[in-house]
Amino acid sequence: MNKSVASLLLLFAIWLLPSVANAAVNTPLVPTVDIHIGGDAGTPQETSSAIQLLLILTVLSVAPAILLLMTCFTRIVIVLSFVRNALATQQMPPNQVLIALALFMTFFIMAPTFAKVNETAVQPFMQGTMTQQQAFDAAVIPFKEFMAKQTREKDLALFLDYMKAERPKTINDIPLVALVPAYAISELKTAFQMGFMIFIPFLVIDMVVSSILMGMGMMMLPPVMISLPFKILLFVMVDGWYLVVKSLLTSF
Repeated sequence: MNKSVASLLLLFAIWLLPSVANAAVNTPLVPTVDIHIGGDAGTPQETSSAIQLLLILTVLSVAPAILLLMTCFTRIVIVLSFVRNALATQQMPPNQVLIALALFMTFFIMAPTFAKVNETAVQPFMQGTMTQQQAFDAAVIPFKEFMAKQTREKDLALFLDYMKAERPKTINDIPLVALVPAYAISELKTAFQMGFMIFIPFLVIDMVVSSILMGMGMMMLPPVMISLPFKILLFVMVDGWYLVVKSLLTSF
């Protein structure tokens, strides 16, 4: 699975750079690095290689963010953050733990998609049986199928109408520039809906504790301080992390 993710990142970088740089057909896809201090570029090919090297560094820095936005990472990390805020445990669990858990759950859920991309696009491209444009077109299809299942028609129609694009007949006809933001806002809505459901039982505990404290005349005592142990106890008794993770897995 890790090899599939690494191969996919390499495929995105290899596909994008020659297209932006308008390199010649005979220019190598992965240019060699040869550093010279002083002097001017002798040929246009040397200038093209330098531009490609600059662009590949840029793409490698942006590619992780693009891939995270095209996977289930957004929903998972937002829901886990809602759980921590509902418990009012401040920084427990720490951000590093939540992000690491979200990443590994993303790899687990996206494993079939990554495997399909590796089988249909990355490996044929590495073996030389497919051009970079063909490999990119084949690699995008599994991601489109995954994102289209989680995207609301209303969100997708918003971006298609803005582009004044025709209604796609199949999933493969959906433009990627419209599908990615539509998928992102659909994921945000789904994550906030799940977060609202997570907040309800903890909100009830806060209201009950606050009413009891007011009835006892302890208005100066923060209700959060008293309700926190009860919320943690409830979360542990119902095996809350299991239920949250199960709900996230079944939501996909």
